[in-house]
Amino acid sequence: MPNPTPLPVTLRACAAEDVPAICAIYAHHVLHGLASFEIEPPSEAEMARRREAVVAGGYPYFIAEREGELLGYAYASAYRTRPGYRYAAENSVYIRHDCVGQGIGRRLLDALIPACEERGLRQLIAIIGDSANHASITLHRKAGFIEIGTFRSVGYKFGRWVDSVLMQRALGPGDATLP
Repeated sequence: MPNPTPLPVTLRACAAEDVPAICAIYAHHVLHGLASFEIEPPSEAEMARRREAVVAGGYPYFIAEREGELLGYAYASAYRTRPGYRYAAENSVYIRHDCVGQGIGRRLLDALIPACEERGLRQLIAIIGDSANHASITLHRKAGFIEIGTFRSVGYKFGRWVDSVLMQRALGPGDATLP
């Protein structure tokens, strides 16, 4: 018997009331994956503080949901805090573990990129935990990111050394014109 077609996924701006679901999604990745180098999941209060910093900084923060159930989220944040980096942002995409492979990450990233361009950003950076994270690397490559390099063994988690893969995508005119 074929699987029924899943109901459509909708995207919207993240709201403060989304924090508990975001916290649960992120906690799973912290405890079971290498996308984040955190060891202990942050509290809801800490996740609320982080969300507020992103929003207060004028960066986009989206969630994907189906019938009111949060399936994933993506946001951009400052790549670095020094003023010279003000036209670059770092992106993060996290999908609920039981929803991976459904195209939700692509939908979120496809919304995040133009939202960053609308804010005048010129470069989007992905710092992907684990060089074996083929799903995230492929997601970013399909969204126009190119691999810049790999920091070998910069993290240590689950009893082993872990790489960080650096990917970058120009936004709008990129570096072809001055801001």
